[in-house]
Amino acid sequence: MSGTGWHVGVVMLGMGALTGCVSPETVDRSDFTPVYNGIETRLLEGDLVSFLVQMQGARDNEDVVDYAECAAAQYALIRGYGFARHVRTNVQQEGGLWRADAVYTISPALPRGLSMIDAEVTVSNCAETGIPTV
Repeated sequence: MSGTGWHVGVVMLGMGALTGCVSPETVDRSDFTPVYNGIETRLLEGDLVSFLVQMQGARDNEDVVDYAECAAAQYALIRGYGFARHVRTNVQQEGGLWRADAVYTISPALPRGLSMIDAEVTVSNCAETGIPTV
């Protein structure tokens, strides 16, 4: 890990691929007690939105990326849209605090691309797994 603690991963949610330091096969997902420390939403331009999330107790990049995705999905619904498309996510971990800066576009119709989410389905899944939204 570098001195800044940045881990940058490209997430292709539609295909389930994630780059990071830990492979999914080596992560124990049974004992998980995360602390979600908040979501900051920034409208960048038009339908482009940034979500800054923080959490403790993440097992790997995937947990903090999931938190950002839940925020994006709920935000899309709040704005009256049904879909979001992932643009990029930067993840940082330092001293047990995980942060993600994720950018999504939101849209009323199914967007083009591989990294899109159905906001209603995603918010429902977030509720089932206990991940808070905006």
